[in-house]
Amino acid sequence: MSLPYVASPGSVKTCLEKIQQASVPPRVTVDFIQTVLNIKGGTGSALVPFLKKIGFVSSEGTPTEFYKSFRNPSVGKKVMADAIKTSYVDLGNVNEYFYSLSDEELKALIIQVTGQKKEDSTVKLVFSTLKNLINFADFSQDETTELPAIQKELGADPEHFSIGHKESVGLNLSYTINLNLPATNDQSVFNAIFKSLKENLLKND
Repeated sequence: MSLPYVASPGSVKTCLEKIQQASVPPRVTVDFIQTVLNIKGGTGSALVPFLKKIGFVSSEGTPTEFYKSFRNPSVGKKVMADAIKTSYVDLGNVNEYFYSLSDEELKALIIQVTGQKKEDSTVKLVFSTLKNLINFADFSQDETTELPAIQKELGADPEHFSIGHKESVGLNLSYTINLNLPATNDQSVFNAIFKSLKENLLKND
């Protein structure tokens, strides 16, 4: 999988800002980019395949849920973070926190993944394009629920939880519970999950 980039990385910023402002079209075409978003010439034409590569536009040219949700200020930055991790998965396979690397570290990673020389124009374009995307993303929202919040919800120190009924048999067993929390901002969902855990699985030592 090649790393997405455009020959004019600055156009990515312009395009994304205008996508947030414009109405969602039935199809994202060159005419839409050049006329509605007012990004002319070859620069505008190159943005259609780029938007497809980052998952904003389907192969048929229709706006995807990424495209639509990105326009929502409350979730737009998280959506862009997800789009970056999906479309730049080759970087994530080497370092899952590639988006947090310093500029020099990120360039080195791009060189490693692409196999290109440091001076190659592709490296510079991938780097600049990705940095423009990162400016629209918030990866901190990947942290679903912090440990202190879980402790407060469960009402005790997780290090001292056991599963099931405790019997005095002189045997202590330790279990690790891995939770795949849903992608939602609805606190009531998390409250219900933790309440169920506390009542059905977890008992305080």
